[in-house]
Amino acid sequence: MTAALFQPITLDGLTFPNRVAVAPMCQYSADDGSATDWHLYHWMNLAMSGAGMVTVEMTDVERRGRITHGCHGLYSDDNEAAARRTLDAARRVAAPETKFGIQLAHAGRKASNRKPWEGGGPLQPGEDPWQTVSASAIAYDSGWNVPHALEEDEILQLVERFTQAARRAERAGFDFLELHAAHGYLIFQFLSPLSNQRTDRWGGSLENRMRFLLEIAKSVRKAVPNLMLGTRLSVKEWVDGGFEVEDAIEVAKALKALGIAYLCCSSGGNSPLQKLPIGPGYQVHLAEAVRKGAGIPTRAVGLIDDPAQAEAIVADGRADMVALARAFLADPRWGWRAAATFGEKIHPAPQLARSVTTMQHWMRG
Repeated sequence: MTAALFQPITLDGLTFPNRVAVAPMCQYSADDGSATDWHLYHWMNLAMSGAGMVTVEMTDVERRGRITHGCHGLYSDDNEAAARRTLDAARRVAAPETKFGIQLAHAGRKASNRKPWEGGGPLQPGEDPWQTVSASAIAYDSGWNVPHALEEDEILQLVERFTQAARRAERAGFDFLELHAAHGYLIFQFLSPLSNQRTDRWGGSLENRMRFLLEIAKSVRKAVPNLMLGTRLSVKEWVDGGFEVEDAIEVAKALKALGIAYLCCSSGGNSPLQKLPIGPGYQVHLAEAVRKGAGIPTRAVGLIDDPAQAEAIVADGRADMVALARAFLADPRWGWRAAATFGEKIHPAPQLARSVTTMQHWMRG
């Protein structure tokens, strides 16, 4: 009997061969937004991981939307060409039916930072910083840059930039798109009452605070109707007075009505005051709540690294898929590991076929 984790799933007409997903992971290794040799290695590695759904990293829709100087983007012809070359290479080695998506994003007030291995935190004078933007002129934390509060015409321009990036993603050959409305980046900055204190049609009520996300979703859906569209959402802010599960369910219902196919349910990232209950699967209950409350397929994510745990999440109906990030960095064949655990078939590239029995031996041991 096929394990729940290895049953196919179809989302808005796009069929994935299993329920294992690669969550987007920033690599901070792009050249003015363009994929480099590191991405060639990284995407090809993920293509051979055994995951049916590969979502490449947070990809910014304009230069000032990057977290760091090294963040990936889709705002130029060079970005688009590099993404196509890298994706084509990944497809050549991918397991059968593997689908590739890209996450469209804007860092907002969390932009203009150093790379993590350079210390993180805001870029200083002499490090080529830039003016950040957000829903309101509220800094992420003390010592951080105060963002420019976006004007009406600037907001509409950003909706168009998400749309332009979606068209570039389609031309580059991606199978699906994911809007990044999580982790305290720009879309979530509009959603949260802590970072959005506007009094116009983009702030105040939840209906107004979700308008930016919904306008982006509508515009992208219209521009690329043949691409499946999902969303990653911070379902809970983990700060008193912040965005809560009940809010997320209402947002999920509105997104579902627009044709959004799934929600990847993460949390936090918008305030240094957050109190996250970190541990294996600590966000699974959020995916379960949104799945039940909004009737939309969900992807559970967050320190899931054990195949048995991943199987139980799907088998018990708590989420429709599971997404892993750090586990795939630590073990680029995690999907093989899970398949071997449950006696499922592994689909290696021909050059790697001789290693399948080794993986099966490891997991039986």
